[in-house]
Amino acid sequence: MRDLHALHRPLGSTGLNVSPLGLGTVKLGRDQGVKYPNGFTIPDDAQARQLLELARELGINLIDTAPAYGTSEQRLGPLLRGQRQDWVIASKVGEEFDAGQSRFDFSSEHTRLSVERSLKRLETDYLDLVLVHSDGDDLSILRNEAVYQTLAELKQAGKIRGFGFSGKTVEGGLLALEQGDCAMVTYNLGEQHERTVLDYAASHAKGILIKKALASGHACLGAGVDPVRASFELIFAHPGVTSAIVGTINPLHLAHNVAMAAEVIGQRTRRGRT
Repeated sequence: MRDLHALHRPLGSTGLNVSPLGLGTVKLGRDQGVKYPNGFTIPDDAQARQLLELARELGINLIDTAPAYGTSEQRLGPLLRGQRQDWVIASKVGEEFDAGQSRFDFSSEHTRLSVERSLKRLETDYLDLVLVHSDGDDLSILRNEAVYQTLAELKQAGKIRGFGFSGKTVEGGLLALEQGDCAMVTYNLGEQHERTVLDYAASHAKGILIKKALASGHACLGAGVDPVRASFELIFAHPGVTSAIVGTINPLHLAHNVAMAAEVIGQRTRRGRT
């Protein structure tokens, strides 16, 4: 198996079924203040459309964007026109990126404004998933700000189908899962301190999206070891993981990532049957 069509899985109890790899789209809209080992050129519309078509052909149906990803949302709207039923779209609230600087706003007013703006930019009347883009002070956001309650209200109103938190701490991830549907956590070969959050998700039917799955392109191992395979073997060995978000604009890298993920998950499935 070289694609992901037969490997879609439930995102917690949201009713959404997603591919085990999602396409991160920061590189479609932002090239400032990003932590990648090599520089890159933002692809033009033709290149972006080809990348999205390839992702869809390979069985990827989860796409990850955010207002903080520069012009990503604005570009995805027209690029995905006519394909809404083919994609699970995840966006975010809380972080804005202007003139090379991030700023954060977790108020109810800004949360509603942000979601409505994302709906307009993405040319859709609902978002499948909205995550809070944390500034690092996870517990303060969840306990003292209105953003999570506002997302719950937007879910009730049918504007979003699920909500969660993209944080930086174990405590934040656990609290986010208690009150929401999903958490996005860092988990890779070099950073596994949030594993407890994955454990909680596995036992409470919550969704987990992995960010920095390949350490933002920094994954590096000894000679003869494929870092992508090793990364996916770690990630997909954990039953709490729903999907890993990988941001690439290189079609060859995308196809390689999909083939490796399909192989690793397929091997795990076969071993589970024996």
